[in-house]
Amino acid sequence: MTVSERISALRGKMAEHGVDAYVIPSADYHQSEYVGDHFKAREFVTGFTGSVATAVITADDAALWVDGRYFIQAERQLAGSEVRMFKMGVDGFDTIVEYLEKAVPQGGKLGFDGRVVAYEEGKEYAEKMKGKDASVEYSLDLVHEIWNDRPAALSKPVFVLETRYSGETVASKLARLRKKMVDAGATHHVVATLDDIAWLLNLRGGREIANTPLFLSYFMMDAEKAALYADEGKFSPEIKAALERDGVRIKPYNGIYADIAGLEPQSILMIDPELVNYALVASTKCRKVEKANPAVMFKACKNETELENIRKAHIKDSVAQTKFMHWIKTNAGKIDITEISAGEKLERLRAEQDGFLWPSFAPIVAYKEHAAMAHYHAEPETNKSIRAEHMVLTDSGGNYMEGATDVSRTYVLGEISHELKTHFTAVVRGVINLSTVRFLKGVHGFNLDVLARRPLWDVGLDFKHGTGHGVGYLTTIHEAPCRIRWQVPANKPIQPPLEEGMMLSNEPAAYVEGSHGIRIENEIVVRKGEANDQGQFMYFETVTFTPIDLDAILPEMLTPAEKEFLNDYHKKVYELVGPHMDDTQREWLKTYTREI
Repeated sequence: MTVSERISALRGKMAEHGVDAYVIPSADYHQSEYVGDHFKAREFVTGFTGSVATAVITADDAALWVDGRYFIQAERQLAGSEVRMFKMGVDGFDTIVEYLEKAVPQGGKLGFDGRVVAYEEGKEYAEKMKGKDASVEYSLDLVHEIWNDRPAALSKPVFVLETRYSGETVASKLARLRKKMVDAGATHHVVATLDDIAWLLNLRGGREIANTPLFLSYFMMDAEKAALYADEGKFSPEIKAALERDGVRIKPYNGIYADIAGLEPQSILMIDPELVNYALVASTKCRKVEKANPAVMFKACKNETELENIRKAHIKDSVAQTKFMHWIKTNAGKIDITEISAGEKLERLRAEQDGFLWPSFAPIVAYKEHAAMAHYHAEPETNKSIRAEHMVLTDSGGNYMEGATDVSRTYVLGEISHELKTHFTAVVRGVINLSTVRFLKGVHGFNLDVLARRPLWDVGLDFKHGTGHGVGYLTTIHEAPCRIRWQVPANKPIQPPLEEGMMLSNEPAAYVEGSHGIRIENEIVVRKGEANDQGQFMYFETVTFTPIDLDAILPEMLTPAEKEFLNDYHKKVYELVGPHMDDTQREWLKTYTREI
């Protein structure tokens, strides 16, 4: 079916159920950012392939909300269809709630599948509908009714992440979480986010959800015991026995809904309203305590075992990425290279590293003007040949037993203009500014964002995405709650301050539509520095060590301190990566880690 035919079929189902507006988010039942093919309902209906967006379909309109990473991509993919793009965070565009207030008539009906809508979001929809005397029907998976060849949800074997990687036992993690539950006055606590469950139980899965090593599951505990709701076939007898020893019983995946609905009225259920789905708790009879899931902060602050492993993973990954840099800069124009084949080359180089599992996300290889789309992904019909000219942007990463990586680099493949070098150098200065900052404990990511953006603002540029996102330890590559960005949503709680052990990306960028895109990304870890009468100071430790292409840097734009940082950085790149290169590559590396 075409997009038009799918929307028409969906409208037919809406009419059957008396629904005036139907909401289709990007999530699965666990509020995951990246989802398996079974859950790509929004993509199926609208044709937009970006990882995050929300669609609303009415009898005479089709609207899609996208963030700044996807404005260019959405405009191109929606061209010629009836789907209208709404730019999130941009003046002049209604929010989803504002749109629904207008679209649903007095006494009408709003519909959605409550399993893919967050509880907090569903509550907001329901509250707005009350003012219009409109009803909310949250048990409708109307897309399923029209998706005849919908892929099945995957079920893959689960494996144990031993304490030599995790640094903490399951018993210790459960005890910490249970204490937080009791301190909040709750008798029960439910966790639905897959990365939190995987972290909590020291278990990982086999790519049920895109490239993430997670597995479909729910988790609920009380003061004495706990249950893991998942397909029992994923677990070996040894894993089942270990879970039993830690007081965790495996129960059927969908059994969570009946168990929560069956809680006694005097029970008190602790939930994170942004991290459980609406259908899961909307009909509960017991009291609810709405608090941030404590496991989110536990997981975000890596312990010393995790950090030591993370450093090892990044050296491996930097070796692969540096070999790729050598390969593409010396072979562009000499052999047939395309965006897709370059991404495949990157994966092969990572696969040579001990402990590599699979990519941590679908690689981005964007040549020339394609790089102006922040999250461009090459398809057969868009796959450019890469020649010995201009620049190519890569954004990729790997899952290793020692952790996950995420690195972006932009490489020069031929002569480039002074303007491109100016933009590239501004991006590099942003990376350096954030890498070298010292800040007081209690500072938030939004306090620091300007450091990365100022060099770009100075030359009239900006980038429409965050400067940094949290990075999980072999869970998700975009991990809550830590972020570095200047925009703070008015209706959301402020993100917690940066704490020791948090790992984030540092990725300022510059994009010029139709011309080029430049992004440089390192991963950084929050560390404690000196403490004095002014307070506890913090700093960032950089753990990514891949050359930053000196062919694109204008040294006269750098301050002496910035040159010193770059020279010291490249010296360490050579020390860490050089021993893993062959003689030819090592000689080449000397040139690209030289002092400027």
